[in-house]
Amino acid sequence: MILSVLKAQFLLLLYIVKAQSVTMSSKKVVEVFPKPRPHWVGDGFHVFPVFGEKAFTEKISPFLMFDYAPPKEFPPTSKKLGVGQHPHRGFETVTLALQGSIDHADSKGHTDTIGPGDVQWMSAAKGIIHEEFHSREFAKKGGKMEMLQLWVNLPKAHKYSEPRYQPILDAQIPRVSFDGGYTRIISGSHSGVVGPAKTYSPVTLFHTVIESKEETNVILDSPRGHNALLFAARGNLVVNHHIIEESQVALLSPDGDNIAFKASPGAQIFLMGGEPLNEPIAARGPFVCNTEDELMQAVNDFYNGRF
Repeated sequence: MILSVLKAQFLLLLYIVKAQSVTMSSKKVVEVFPKPRPHWVGDGFHVFPVFGEKAFTEKISPFLMFDYAPPKEFPPTSKKLGVGQHPHRGFETVTLALQGSIDHADSKGHTDTIGPGDVQWMSAAKGIIHEEFHSREFAKKGGKMEMLQLWVNLPKAHKYSEPRYQPILDAQIPRVSFDGGYTRIISGSHSGVVGPAKTYSPVTLFHTVIESKEETNVILDSPRGHNALLFAARGNLVVNHHIIEESQVALLSPDGDNIAFKASPGAQIFLMGGEPLNEPIAARGPFVCNTEDELMQAVNDFYNGRF
């Protein structure tokens, strides 16, 4: 009888250990994308197209494209540097300023300045026209500009919703501290803390800053079944023995509940994750639809003033 009880307790303990190993496993690196060559977007943003050839593919869904402009010094000027009016349909642009500031204006009447640490989450949905320039104050004084922009695909059910604009100030973004640094929770949740950005499908966006002068171990929540991409904006990372160099991104498997990595002193890391949409992608320039017919309609709508 005692042996039976001990055996049952042992089997229960073994089950709990196995369950914990399943529920608390880390995602594995699938691929480290090669570091792309930079190019100019307009005359104000010198960017790395971080996703390279993987942009606009199902492999990185729900994300489409990601540009990172590393720190670059601009002299004082009276000229407007940036990108003039251009349209979007069918997706969201997420713009983060790390250094410098950016003026935004769009066809729906939104005007805003994105300062250091701020985030702009704009849903183009059925159509919007906007412009992005170095802010007047920044242009007048000059200085370092560092920013990034992520394109997030919209589910088919929301591609023709009304455009939506979310200005999120640095002070509105909660932080989760750990030994050696902190993580800003922009969207999604980590350690029970929920980010302020509203999304049409489950999307995680974290910004981790290493303050320590030594290598630091970091663990971030990442829901099982979600795609995940880990980007080293500054410094280097080691994930599952894979080295991610500065300005590189790693694609991680959907299996697992977290992402564990080691970061170099002063590193800044962005985690992008989300539930794959599993929908066809038809993209051309600033329009992202599900079919070629919808793409043609987007072009027609834009040129006929229906944005």
